[in-house]
Amino acid sequence: MGSNSALLALGHYAPERRVTNAEIEARLGVEPGWTARRTGIAERRFAAPDEALSDLAIRAGEMALDRSGIDRRTIGLLVLATSTPDHLLPPTAPLVAHRLGASGAGAIDMAGACGGFLYALTFADAFVRQARAPALVIAANILSRRLNLDDPVSAVLFGDGAGAALLAPSERTTAGVRGAHLASDGSAYDLIQIPAGGSRRPFVDGLGPDAALMHIRDGRAVFTRAVKMMTDASYKALARAALTIDDIDYFVPHQANARIIGAAQRQLGVPDGKMLSSVALYANSSAATIPLTLSLAAERRPFQAGARVLMSAAGAGLTGGALVLEV
Repeated sequence: MGSNSALLALGHYAPERRVTNAEIEARLGVEPGWTARRTGIAERRFAAPDEALSDLAIRAGEMALDRSGIDRRTIGLLVLATSTPDHLLPPTAPLVAHRLGASGAGAIDMAGACGGFLYALTFADAFVRQARAPALVIAANILSRRLNLDDPVSAVLFGDGAGAALLAPSERTTAGVRGAHLASDGSAYDLIQIPAGGSRRPFVDGLGPDAALMHIRDGRAVFTRAVKMMTDASYKALARAALTIDDIDYFVPHQANARIIGAAQRQLGVPDGKMLSSVALYANSSAATIPLTLSLAAERRPFQAGARVLMSAAGAGLTGGALVLEV
């Protein structure tokens, strides 16, 4: 069995309920078209009341596993990148692994916000190379239950979804993660936050009704810092892969909103033909956006072996990074 890692299959799942801009704009009392002009988002998906995070993750994982044809019992690791697990305790990943039939796999949640998929994929790639066993990475979030729908800053941006990537041992010397740079900036720790629910502010009687909802403190600062982190990390990941932006076949940024995506694209000099995006129809599902976008693109036209994909993200924490994956 090969000592390198390669992408074997992708999967995704988006809940059935489509929430249009018109629905949110009517609630906010803003003019039609206000959301699209500012974010590039036309609609987003919201999970059904009876759907939990594990349900979304399992649907995306099932698609990747079915597409691969792999024996699920051979999977050595399942990493679930999420900020909205089923419970604070226990972690959700063991349940997902069990329900997917990956009974022999190690399973762990990874809370890396919007950069979670990149962290999880880097971790899984290293595991595959060391253990010589397949690893399944799933990124999923149900952010609709953490939104203040009366807040125009955040209500229009986020949606629910899941994406999955299955890595397996390979003999190809250049396959898998070619270069990665993971980053953080704790000086911006409180720019995006759900205040209550952790050890700093436990859930107790007397908290305000929005203490468990998402807050964006300074949208302009988020924009500036996110674009800088995404572009800086991209250049460093490319350098570690001994590649330039001209060597990249596809660029898949975290789908935060069209303004951030566009700014990162311009600063990196990525042509439109190499951009992959899903933000218009699926909005921002945090860690799930990159694998969701990849899987949707592969469904339309499969990636050719040897294709090089640059992924970059930044989000709450701030945490993020970039990596170059050769398919």
